Amino acid sequence: MDTGDTAWVLASAALVLLMTPGLAFFYGGMTRAKSVLNMMMMSFAALAIVPVLWVLYGYSFAFSPGGNSLIGGTERLGFLNIGVDTAYGTIPEFVFAGFQLMFAIITVALISGAIADRAKFSGWLVFVVVWVTVVYFPVAHWVFDFGGSDGEGGGWIATKLEAVDFAGGTAVHINAGAAGLALALVLGKRTGWKRDPMRPHNLPFVLLGAGLLWFGWFGFNAGSALGANGLAGLAFVNTAVATAGAIVGWLAYEFVKEKKGTSLGAASGAVAGLVAITPAAGALSPFGSVILGLVAGVVCAAAVGLKWKLGFDDSLDVVGVHLVGGLIGTVLIGFLATTAPGGGAPVDGLFYGGNAELLGKQVLAAVVVMVFSFVLTYVIGKLIDMTIGFRIDPEDEVSGIDQVEHLESAYDYTGGSGGSPFKTGV
Repeated sequence: MDTGDTAWVLASAALVLLMTPGLAFFYGGMTRAKSVLNMMMMSFAALAIVPVLWVLYGYSFAFSPGGNSLIGGTERLGFLNIGVDTAYGTIPEFVFAGFQLMFAIITVALISGAIADRAKFSGWLVFVVVWVTVVYFPVAHWVFDFGGSDGEGGGWIATKLEAVDFAGGTAVHINAGAAGLALALVLGKRTGWKRDPMRPHNLPFVLLGAGLLWFGWFGFNAGSALGANGLAGLAFVNTAVATAGAIVGWLAYEFVKEKKGTSLGAASGAVAGLVAITPAAGALSPFGSVILGLVAGVVCAAAVGLKWKLGFDDSLDVVGVHLVGGLIGTVLIGFLATTAPGGGAPVDGLFYGGNAELLGKQVLAAVVVMVFSFVLTYVIGKLIDMTIGFRIDPEDEVSGIDQVEHLESAYDYTGGSGGSPFKTGV
């Protein structure tokens, strides 16, 4: 085991953990003032629930030896058979397990933005438990598990299809985006959608959240090299320049359409670029990453308007940014991947003289994960809605989900305390 690699992956895991509170600010600022606490609590619920499941069985189902190409084995249930000297490549297995845990947390938290303002908190808690178990853990195995040093085991996308997904374009973003679309359809439109103004209540929160996400994303992408090496450096640079390119692309779209550039557009463009570069961070050159970012910024800016035309209420544009951005990043690897100096791909894409085989693999991986996640999420959401209920009453939605679901408000409008009624100051 290498101490430098270990230190880098530990630091990267902490950076990825920071992304979920960053997401809470990003999403929280985009909601109305009466919903911000509920929105942020949905992210913090993922922070509380997923680590417990990860220890009990999640890590085992995603990465344990003894399974098959669809699901991991049972040797790591309860983190059994892992010692402080057990290695995963050049790092301790505990470090790898901790790093991957952070991916599981933020993936389910991403979904929450699609159902802002209208989901019962109890329904969301049940959804987190079921979804990560039935959807995320198997998909993480497909994408991230490359099997043992003997070539045995591993997930089918990683080891059999051999599609390129450096840090989770399929397992995280396409997965969460498709799930967000499914839940938006299950819960239906917000009361007053298309009629009442539902503008972001705190744009500084949105920009702060985007900044924290960008900062943490360096651990997300560069940490996925699982070592302090040149591949991590390439992923780091690509993450920086693709995100910048996407901001430029999104703002350019706004200037062409509205003659103005917005702070919400800049923040959303940054996230779109981060999403798109995630699967490609270790396969593209920095020049290719800029091109990818520009494309993602423009296309995602256009895609967020689809909900108005198609009639689904994706509250905070999870579909337009994460599903579309994940598809762009995953599929364009088939064009922009390069083995030349400056890139890190296993094979060249079409623009660098490769054939269409890589593109076909990328499309297949993206479509399978998208369909799998959408179908299972729709079923899970429907079952929760038919049993304990998943949507709050329309009257409660209008009065404010924070007070109804948490007995709290984010802001003091009366001169009294906005905090928990169960605590008193001294």
